[in-house]
Amino acid sequence: MAADSEPESEVFEITDFTTASEWERFISKVEEVLNDWKLIGNSLGKPLEKGIFTSGTWEEKSDEISFADFKFSVTHHYLVQESTDKEGKDELLEDVIPQSMQDLLGMNNDFPPRAHCLVRWYGLREFVVIAPAAHSDAVLSESKCNLLLSSVSIALGNTGCQVPLFVQIHHKWRRMYVGECQGPGVRTDFEMVHLRKVPNQYTHLSGLLDIFKSKIGCPLTPLPPVSIAIRFTYVLQDWQQYFWPQQPPDIDALVGGEVGGLEFGKLPFGACEDPISELHLATTWPHLTEGIIVDNDVYSDLDPIQAPHWSVRVRKAENPQCLLGDFVTEFFKICRRKESTDEILGRSAFEEEGKETADITHALSKLTEPASVPIHKLSVSNMVHTAKKKIRKHRGVEESPLNNDVLNTILLFLFPDAVSEKPLDGTTSTDNNNPPSESEDYNLYNQFKSAPSDSLTYKLALCLCMINFYHGGLKGVAHLWQEFVLEMRFRWENNFLIPGLASGPPDLRCCLLHQKLQMLNCCIERKKARDEGKKTSASDVTNIYPGDAGKAGDQLVPDNLKETDKEKGEVGKSWDSWSDSEEEFFECLSDTEELKGNGQESGKKGGPKEMANLRPEGRLYQHGKLTLLHNGEPLYIPVTQEPAPMTEDLLEEQSEVLAKLGTSAEGAHLRARMQSACLLSDMESFKAANPGCSLEDFVRWYSPRDYIEEEVIDEKGNVVLKGELSARMKIPSNMWVEAWETAKPIPARRQRRLFDDTREAEKVLHYLAIQKPADLARHLLPCVIHAAVLKVKEEESLENISSVKKIIKQIISHSSKVLHFPNPEDKKLEEIIHQITNVEALIARARSLKAKFGTEKCEQEEEKEDLERFVSCLLEQPEVLVTGAGRGHAGRIIHKLFVNAQRLTESSDEAAAMTPPEEELKRMGSPEERRQNSVSDFPPPAGREFILRTTVPRPAPYSKALPQRMYSVLTKEDFRLAGAFSSDTSFF
Repeated sequence: MAADSEPESEVFEITDFTTASEWERFISKVEEVLNDWKLIGNSLGKPLEKGIFTSGTWEEKSDEISFADFKFSVTHHYLVQESTDKEGKDELLEDVIPQSMQDLLGMNNDFPPRAHCLVRWYGLREFVVIAPAAHSDAVLSESKCNLLLSSVSIALGNTGCQVPLFVQIHHKWRRMYVGECQGPGVRTDFEMVHLRKVPNQYTHLSGLLDIFKSKIGCPLTPLPPVSIAIRFTYVLQDWQQYFWPQQPPDIDALVGGEVGGLEFGKLPFGACEDPISELHLATTWPHLTEGIIVDNDVYSDLDPIQAPHWSVRVRKAENPQCLLGDFVTEFFKICRRKESTDEILGRSAFEEEGKETADITHALSKLTEPASVPIHKLSVSNMVHTAKKKIRKHRGVEESPLNNDVLNTILLFLFPDAVSEKPLDGTTSTDNNNPPSESEDYNLYNQFKSAPSDSLTYKLALCLCMINFYHGGLKGVAHLWQEFVLEMRFRWENNFLIPGLASGPPDLRCCLLHQKLQMLNCCIERKKARDEGKKTSASDVTNIYPGDAGKAGDQLVPDNLKETDKEKGEVGKSWDSWSDSEEEFFECLSDTEELKGNGQESGKKGGPKEMANLRPEGRLYQHGKLTLLHNGEPLYIPVTQEPAPMTEDLLEEQSEVLAKLGTSAEGAHLRARMQSACLLSDMESFKAANPGCSLEDFVRWYSPRDYIEEEVIDEKGNVVLKGELSARMKIPSNMWVEAWETAKPIPARRQRRLFDDTREAEKVLHYLAIQKPADLARHLLPCVIHAAVLKVKEEESLENISSVKKIIKQIISHSSKVLHFPNPEDKKLEEIIHQITNVEALIARARSLKAKFGTEKCEQEEEKEDLERFVSCLLEQPEVLVTGAGRGHAGRIIHKLFVNAQRLTESSDEAAAMTPPEEELKRMGSPEERRQNSVSDFPPPAGREFILRTTVPRPAPYSKALPQRMYSVLTKEDFRLAGAFSSDTSFF
């Protein structure tokens, strides 16, 4: 056994010398990829429809393979088509040539406007490309090219793949490909020539036909006719006859009183340069046969006017300067600045205030005489005189970033009430130009967290935007902001309401700056009402509180609203209206009789009986149904203090303070006390209005759900209603019970103020004064974006471009997501601004094309509609067919454009070349005739493309007749021939 096993062991030591080389491995990888993608065998698709290469969907699959350490990417490009039923056709398909060979002869998709270069050159619907994976790598040597080509040939033969396989050679920018396609007994070789300069003998059709025929080398003596497709492309760059209408706005004209290109509160719009740089006209002869036309170095039949097909594309100017985009972008740049207003303008405008008010008695009189100083006439000059004085001290008037005219114009625009003899009583100023408040456009501020488009904040944003762009940039912005803050203080001190703000508490849907201005207006309203109340009580003998008579003395809400407010329960109300400080200074009424009669005694008396002896005070109106439980008197709704308005930053601050109190018993008690400030105030008002009332009475009005009534049968057998407080009101040491016990019968006008308007106004004014221009720009950017979107919508509605409508909707949804959160990322904001600029450029392009094609000048309605349709297609499609070619309405306009451009260039060339005497002779002759002789209607074509096709047997007369194709393109700096030559591999 041992002897037998020895020879066997020697057999396994045989060395295998047939290991695969790198080249063989590479071929097997190519085959593997082709198998994975199932590109084996013949799959015939449907005949290609016209224009499918552009309108259809192209897809691609990629993989990576390597030859030794050199990486290649393999990509399969294919047109997505419905699969055809192959069953029962297999026998017929055996001798059919591959699909791609048949596509070489297809005429439905010559010169596709947008497709892969190989699709344009060879008309293929499917192909595979092997190219160096790295962009910088290239296959340059001839031996490497041949090695790759032979690899492709072997892989195709081994797998039976009938899809053409190309290899990219030379540098990528040259777009040089060689390839092969194999079928049963047939093969097509794809070859290419690429030169920088066109050889003279090949600049025309006859020379190219010579190359084609010699390359085919057809053995038949009468050669089958060659089918020809030709396209000449003419480029129009000179729009001199169409002066671009958009001019930069003239701000100086505006300040001088004229209506220039721009008004305050209106954003500019449009491109500063023509957004259409070139018009490309492609004239096509799709089906010609050799011998029908002549095109050689002496004469050509190819007149563009006679071409049966015209198509046009426009080339857009790259990043045209757009006014609206620039406005918003420049404003956005302020957000990145670090300087404060004082650093920008020099020393603080407020630092010398002490010197002006050196008289100490003048300063003290402000405290002792709180009544506002009557100002007979409020004007812009009065408004800002103090600021002017201070600014002039630090710098000359000439150095001021904004001159007086501009500043006064802006201030009049922002504060229209400054012109009238007396300030407007209303708090809102509305313009007729603004969209109605119900409209979707008006309510955009909810989504963008900006401000309504008729508000002061919105107008301020637009003015700052304009100042930044046209007047002193950042310095101008700082100057206007300083003036604005001074104006706010002036209004606060003199009880003038701020125009352009909706009345009521701050709207939390708006930006914080808008909320702050609304808060300041609330303070002015309260102070104004209080001051008027004092005047009334001082002059009125009967000492009736103005609130009792239903005046606006204490910012009363309409009756129905007040009632519903109370029914909401205490939690939400007290949260919003808690005043965060106990030590406050209150300007109470100096009504000594009333204090003596009620307030002082009420402190000593406690029970309902004693309270019943008090004189009722601060009644608003009688409740319709309810009466007091103890004495049956009608229940009166009291005049109450309004809850303190809050801005979102104050709400956030308050919630943080309450959260920090923790969950301990002490913390909970303190939290309850803080939140019950409003509740306590309302209890005191209720007690003052309803002497002899109880907690049950108060609960029945304030929180009806906490008073439960049940029908019970009394001793006499009658059904009566019996009421009691809810379970939560009966909890020991209940906050409501505690508050009721501590509440004294004090009417709202004599209570500690829940809302200290003096302190809150000073806080707002301080907040405004410390804002840097960058902070200001951040606050107002949503308003500027909001304004830009409205402007774009307005301009689009004039043009009615469906694609732009869709983009605007996308911008709105994108912006509402980004702007709704505090501190949005700069990158996301830049994206929004970029989208707005793109839409502006699109609309400018539409206008440019409408001007060039004269859509407005059309007298016939049908022609006008056709032209408008043509212009909208030009904007949205890569290439548009001109109906009727050169004889159609659009065709005639295009022809005229070219003729005018040619005449302009010709006349300028002549003028440059001529000497004065010759010029005289020219004038004496008939220039019109000369011009007609020398000037053709069209310039030389910028590009000439030819496709030559035929079906001939190669290489022998008895071989199978197979498709041959050659594409050539000739431009000034480029000459390319792309040939696909098929031959019979069975019968040769």
